[in-house]
Amino acid sequence: MPYRAPVSDFRFLMDHVVGFADVAATERFAEATPDMVDAILTEAAKMCEEILAPLNRNGDLHPAHLENGVVRTSPGFADGYKAIAEGGWIGMSADPENGGMGLPMTLTTTVNEMMSSACLALQLNPLMTQGQIEALEHHASDAIKETYLPKLISGEWCGTMNLTEPQAGSDVGALRSKAEPNGDGSYAITGQKIYISWADNDFTENVCHLVLARLPDGVPGTKGISLFMVPKFIPNEAGNPGKQNDLRVVSLEHKMGLHGSPTAVMEYSGATGWLVGPAHGGMAAMFTMMNNARLGVGVQGIGAAEGALQHALAYAQERKQGKAPGTGTIIEHADVRRMLTTMKADIYAARAIALMNAVAIDMALATNDAGWKARAAFLTPIGKAFGTDVGIEASSTGVQVHGGMGFIEETGAAQYSRDVRVTAIYEGTNGIQAMDLVARKLMDGGEAAFRLLEEIQQGAEAAKATCPELAEAVWDAAESLRETTEWLVEQGDLNQRFAGAVPYLRAFARVLGGHVHLASALAGDEAREKLATFYIKRLLPEHIGLLAHVREGADDLMAITPEELAA
Repeated sequence: MPYRAPVSDFRFLMDHVVGFADVAATERFAEATPDMVDAILTEAAKMCEEILAPLNRNGDLHPAHLENGVVRTSPGFADGYKAIAEGGWIGMSADPENGGMGLPMTLTTTVNEMMSSACLALQLNPLMTQGQIEALEHHASDAIKETYLPKLISGEWCGTMNLTEPQAGSDVGALRSKAEPNGDGSYAITGQKIYISWADNDFTENVCHLVLARLPDGVPGTKGISLFMVPKFIPNEAGNPGKQNDLRVVSLEHKMGLHGSPTAVMEYSGATGWLVGPAHGGMAAMFTMMNNARLGVGVQGIGAAEGALQHALAYAQERKQGKAPGTGTIIEHADVRRMLTTMKADIYAARAIALMNAVAIDMALATNDAGWKARAAFLTPIGKAFGTDVGIEASSTGVQVHGGMGFIEETGAAQYSRDVRVTAIYEGTNGIQAMDLVARKLMDGGEAAFRLLEEIQQGAEAAKATCPELAEAVWDAAESLRETTEWLVEQGDLNQRFAGAVPYLRAFARVLGGHVHLASALAGDEAREKLATFYIKRLLPEHIGLLAHVREGADDLMAITPEELAA
C-alpha cells in the first residue's frame, strides 16, 4: 500500500505546539530556517514514499538470512540503504567537523518517523548508527573519532550496540564478556552477545560493534563494565577496512516480526577492540547511545502506528459490509470510526510528545541549561514507552478494522503488529522506563515533573476563553496528576512507586496528550479542534483510573503470592 508522509502534521507541530522556534533561534541551530525545514521534510518524505515504502513487504516475505557466515539482506534493502546514506540522513544531527549536518534532533526525529513508517526493518540500521555516532562524539578518543565517525556518518560503515548476553538481559551487570589488554593499547574481547540488531549486512564496508565487557580488574556489577569498539574489519593505517577481526555471527534469530532486520547471536573470540571512554566507565558511555536510541525507538512505534492507520483507513474506505449510509463503506459505521479516530488521536499525541522531547534535547545542547537537560531526561522514558505502546495498540486496532482479512497475511495489516511489538522491549522494557520515571527522574523532588505540569495548566488557563470545556478538563487532569506526583515523591519505599509506575507513566502521557491537542485546537483549523475534542473527552479521562492504580501502592499487589498466581 502506498505511504504518505504526514508532513503537514510535522510542520504544524513544529510551528505551533512544540516550540521549535526556540531551537531555530539559538546560535547553534540558526541554519534551521523555515526554508531548510521544508526542504528536509519534503526530500525525506519523497525518499520514504518512493524508495523505502515499496521495500517493506520484501523484508517480511524474504527475510535476511545467514549464508556461509555472511548475512544476506532482503531484496532491495541495499538500494534503500544507499538512498538513506547518500541523502545524508544518517548524520543529520552529527557534528559537521566529522561530516554531519549539525541539524537539530527535532528534524532527525521527523525523518526517523517517516523511515519507520515506510520500512521499519531497514530503518533500524541507521538508528543504531546514529546512537553510536553520538556515543563516540561524547566519549571516544580523538583517534577513534577520526577513524570511525566520518565513515559512520557517511553510511560507508554502520554501527551496533552489544549489551545483552544469555544470562544478562535487563541485568546488564551480570555480563561475562571479558577484555584482556594486548599490551599495545588494544584489548582482546571474548564473549557471546545476543539480540544484536543489524549485526552484519552485505551492503556496508564495515560493521562497528560497541561491546560491553569487563577488564581483569573490573568489579562485579555495572560499575566494573567497560565499553569497546570492536570492528568487523580492523582498519588499516589508511583508515580503510583491513583484516577480518576474530568475531562472527553464530546465528540469526527467528523472530515474530522485523524479518528484514537480522538479529544475531555474536561470538567474540579474542577480537581486537579499543576502549571507548574511561576504564570501568562503559555504562555511562553506552547510556549516551541508549538514550538516543530510546527516543528513536519511541518514534519507531509512532511510525509503525502511522503506517497501520493509513493501511486501515484505506481498507475502511473501500470495504462494503452491512448497511452503511453515505459511501456505504465500513468507515461509516460508528465503531470503525471510533477505532480509526482513536488511532489518529493517539498517534498525534505520541508524535507531539516525541517532538517535545527532541526540542528539549536540542535546547539542552544549544544552551547547556540544566532545566532543559532535566526536561529532556524526564520526557525520554515517556516518549519511548508511550510511543511504542501506541504503536502496538494502533497496529492491533488496524488488524481489527480489517476484520477477518486482518488475520490474513496477504493484506499486510498483521505485519505492522508483528514488526512493532518488540519496540516495547528494546532499549529497556517499557516497565523499566516507567520505573526510571518514578525513581531516578523524581530524585529532584519532582521539580521537572512539576514544571511540566505548571506549563500544562498555564496553557489550559489561556485556552479557557476560547475552548472552556476542553481547557477545564485538561487543567483538572494536570491537577490530579500533580497530586499523585506529590504522593509518589513522598514514598520512601521504591516498591510503593514501582507498583504503579506503568500506570503513572501512561497517565502522564495522557495528560501531555491533552495539552498538545488543546494547543492544536487553539492554533489549528476545525479538523484539529474536532480531533482534540475526541481525545480530551474520550481518551484523557483514562487518567482517573490510572492514577487510582498508582496510589494503591504495592502492599495488596505483593500480598498475592506466586503460589496463588499459579493456583
